[in-house]
Amino acid sequence: MRAAVVTQPGGPEVFEIRDLDDPIPGPEDALIAVRATALNRADLMQRMGRYPGPPGTRDDVPGLEMAGEVLEVGDRVTAWQPGDRVMALLGGGGYGSRVVVHERMLMAIPSNIDFGQAASIPEVFLTAYDAMMGQCELQPGESALIHAAGSGVGTAAIQIASVAGCRTFGTAGSAEKLSAAAKLGLDIGINYHEDDFAQVIADQTDGRGVDVVLDVIGAPYWDRNLASLAVWGRMVIVGTLGGGRVEAMNIGALMAKRLRVHGTVLRARPLEEKAALTQRFVDRVVPHLASGRIVPVVDRVFPLEEVAEAHAYMESNANFGKIVLRHGE
Repeated sequence: MRAAVVTQPGGPEVFEIRDLDDPIPGPEDALIAVRATALNRADLMQRMGRYPGPPGTRDDVPGLEMAGEVLEVGDRVTAWQPGDRVMALLGGGGYGSRVVVHERMLMAIPSNIDFGQAASIPEVFLTAYDAMMGQCELQPGESALIHAAGSGVGTAAIQIASVAGCRTFGTAGSAEKLSAAAKLGLDIGINYHEDDFAQVIADQTDGRGVDVVLDVIGAPYWDRNLASLAVWGRMVIVGTLGGGRVEAMNIGALMAKRLRVHGTVLRARPLEEKAALTQRFVDRVVPHLASGRIVPVVDRVFPLEEVAEAHAYMESNANFGKIVLRHGE
């Protein structure tokens, strides 16, 4: 197989396209011909040597999601057959043209979605769905603050919350991103360069606050996130782009409002937990993707050979939605 390989920790220039041995499927696995994968912030960290993959994956071939076609299946696989169009969350390896995936992690690609769009779904949509509907138990009629509204997770979370009948607030760094997010269902957009999101939420909710905060920033937003939450509010942290250490924490704010704070990751979870999440997602979100009520948001598509340019583009923070890598074969 062909793969974009990290030759040593460093910048985008460390990638090389190399030929590697094909992975070998086990009795409950399927061998997939990868047609597309998508970039995630974790890929940048892995490229720099700061985020090793889980056991059984290669540290030098990133890629947390993929879309492709089944080539062959193991002896115990009953749900899939060669030729099926599938997408899946991965522990790693999506930058390779072949991956092995356990049959319970595979999802059928709806007929209205192409491989590039499908590759942009698993990581961010599963993250957003699990964080908001699973961890925080967001209910119809509630409200949510979604940080980084133009990111992959942000665009997914806005749509999931909107379809659930919730009022959405979102932060982004430009009017263009907020305008695009509004087309996905964002009710109130907040430009963090111009406004204090906590003050906007206080003004828009008559001081009540929101029921759920989905945060990818971390420490710099901690105090204002707590201030933005209503009584019995819930916050889930899925990233720490701004830093992971809060020097002075106001525990009293948690107690007074009876708040819940969740931290979550997907990659390190055991197979059974990820498979169960995948099946809930298939039942509750994929039908909305098939109907077009929820749409995967793709910003740009790069051929695998331009993986360095794709990483540099992600590092520029210019994208709205997902950055996709297309495999040529």
